[in-house]
Amino acid sequence: MPPAASPEALAHQARRRYVEELVKGLVHVVQASIDGARILFDKPCEHAVFMRRRELVQTLGNNAQTWHRGIVGGLRQAIGQSATRGSELTLAGVKRDDLTLVSDDTIEREIITSRLALAIMDRASWEFADLRSRVAHLEGRSEIDAHDVMRAHVLARIVFEAWRSAGLSLESWRELQAVLHEEFALLVEEGYHETNRWLVEQRVLPEVDLRPFIKRSRTHPNAGMGWMGGAPSQHDSESLGLAVGPTVPGGPYSTGVGYGASRPGYAGHRDVGEETRLMTRAAPLPRNREHAEAVLGRLNRLVARHVPEFAGGTYVGGSGGGAMPVERPVSPGLVRAIDTAAQGIRQRLQPTVQQGREEVVVVTTPALLEELHHRKQTLKKAAATPEERATIEIVALLFQSILTEDRIPASVRVWFARLQMPVLRVAVAEPDFFATVDHPARRLIDRMGACVMGFDSGGPGGPGVSEALEREIKRIVQVVEAYPDTGRRVFQTVLTEFEKWLEHYFKNENEATKKGVSLAQQVEQRETLAIQYTIELRRMLNEMPVQEGVRQFLFHVWADVLATMAVRYTAQGEQTKAMKRAAADLIWSASAKVTREERAEVIRRLPPLLKSLREGMASAGMDHAKQDEHIQQLNNSLAAAFTAKAAVIPDENLREMTERLESLEELLPDVDNLEIDESMVLDLSGHQSSDMEVVLEGGSMPTPAMVAWARELQVGSWYMLDRNGRTEAVQLAWHGLRKQLSLFVTPQGRCVLFQQHRLASYLQAGLLVPAQDESLTVRATRSALAKLDVDVSRLLH
Repeated sequence: MPPAASPEALAHQARRRYVEELVKGLVHVVQASIDGARILFDKPCEHAVFMRRRELVQTLGNNAQTWHRGIVGGLRQAIGQSATRGSELTLAGVKRDDLTLVSDDTIEREIITSRLALAIMDRASWEFADLRSRVAHLEGRSEIDAHDVMRAHVLARIVFEAWRSAGLSLESWRELQAVLHEEFALLVEEGYHETNRWLVEQRVLPEVDLRPFIKRSRTHPNAGMGWMGGAPSQHDSESLGLAVGPTVPGGPYSTGVGYGASRPGYAGHRDVGEETRLMTRAAPLPRNREHAEAVLGRLNRLVARHVPEFAGGTYVGGSGGGAMPVERPVSPGLVRAIDTAAQGIRQRLQPTVQQGREEVVVVTTPALLEELHHRKQTLKKAAATPEERATIEIVALLFQSILTEDRIPASVRVWFARLQMPVLRVAVAEPDFFATVDHPARRLIDRMGACVMGFDSGGPGGPGVSEALEREIKRIVQVVEAYPDTGRRVFQTVLTEFEKWLEHYFKNENEATKKGVSLAQQVEQRETLAIQYTIELRRMLNEMPVQEGVRQFLFHVWADVLATMAVRYTAQGEQTKAMKRAAADLIWSASAKVTREERAEVIRRLPPLLKSLREGMASAGMDHAKQDEHIQQLNNSLAAAFTAKAAVIPDENLREMTERLESLEELLPDVDNLEIDESMVLDLSGHQSSDMEVVLEGGSMPTPAMVAWARELQVGSWYMLDRNGRTEAVQLAWHGLRKQLSLFVTPQGRCVLFQQHRLASYLQAGLLVPAQDESLTVRATRSALAKLDVDVSRLLH
């Protein structure tokens, strides 16, 4: 038996294997680049673009071999170096101590290689994270070199330097950039994956923990906001599934092979150093769906290579829209075996009744897994086809991961275990269970998992999952078990019921949230009414010659006063009517007074009017200083009216306006048709109280993607909130109208209210991140993939 290699030797072999994988796939990359150039050339375009593309096709075809040799040579040279040249620490060709002007061409080259590096990392970041962790572990340090050959920006510079050395231009690169980004991202991902698999075979960190690499920064404006752990990213895919087309006559760089549709290249640009930050920051959650789809795609490709009959879902009428998944016939023997196994599990885990109270049977995880393993072997013997045996193995691996998740309390884990057979029944009959993240069975498991995995049940967060949530999970599982032949329909039904139950639970049952939700709903009602009142006041005063100061006071101050009164005393309450009369009196007083009688009337009405205005502003939470400021501005408007410098409002217009104010609620725009944007949402600072904290500042300017993500957060999910110098777990308990307001609650019952834009700002800055790195089923799928990578033969036995 040969002696075991030293850790340093294994690390060197890993680098060499990675480079060999890149060299092996370069022929395909260069060929695909040529094909992509020809496809671009065939597309209709302007004359100038046509000329550029023609030159690209000609020069790339003539110089492809030179480019290929340059890349291979650069990689061979890089693997022989323990660290990259000092010149690579800054802009190419510029030493750190040199203070000199940098040419535009040098800067442009740096930008291009940075974009290529980030396109690679955008797809292969989590494969790199695993590889980086394993190699650093072998070398006994916390991080690999900043310019290690395995880093994407090293390859990017080698590729681009070889491109230029081959006589290819910057303009040609820009024209083909999307194709180049896609192909090299796939190549590097394959290289990372193959090297990771080899290291796992050498028993180097089979389970990678990336938590030491997590660095949440409160100051970095580009910090991500989601999850970062030992999980592969949204771009994690089965690189071994790449199909390399056959060599076409005419040499390795023939231009006759069609080029498949490429995904768009990475659109954003950051400097080369951002690659490291990409691996030490949390990835944005809006990509969670893409991440989950990539993991499922990798699973399907891996299994399909060994079990060709195994396929992701096919659909009647196409994939998407109203298409329906095609069901696969299940062998009768397997159906009976699943029924028997399900019945046995139910009996084994059936709650017992003691002293009139139902007690959940708590089974130790090893014992539970052992029993499920024996049932899996029985099921495989009953299976009639390879795809059925593969499905049984994959579902067993998924639930093995779920049941060993220590953040799921033991009392809830029992109910997840009872879902295994119903899920297996669906997975065998509906192949799209492995093809789409939208399958209701997956979504149900993920939603229940998100609600129970928010914080450590034994930690400071509190006693763990509530009894009400346990009862609902129990009810859901029993409903699924009661309708075994309905397939995905029963999962979709109980998923919808669970979403409705969560909304009701946080609003009416949960002691820590119901008061906060009630307060948040009052805030929302007031803010919505204020916006509606503002809209209708603008309509009413659109054609009336009201002074600008009075107009702005009514829009920005008095609309909020009317809303506050309507919430407290109803729209037809005497206090609300008094505030409407005050608005009418103010408009009348601010119109021109040309007679002595009118001026005397103004003087008579002014003291009670000012009193009403102050009372209204005070009711809306405005302090005395702000009240004095508004009163002073109104006094200026009233003085102008008193001296007849203001416009005259006809009496009939005043009477009509007064009548409309009295019946204002009948004229308000429909809430369902109300378009609310950030500029219309009023200042929420007046809603601060001991029971509810309103977040008014903090975060970074959000991108549209972050705003969209803020609207997609799911009620019941747990997050970590970094605010006021402390980090604590919070649960999303409520979304308001059009999700403009969102309420989070701590386990101790403290409520935190966000407006949509502020919530997106916190997500953008990484101050609010999901407590779960990824969904429960995606984590389980990755765990299954890791085990299949080590021993794929388990699918067939």
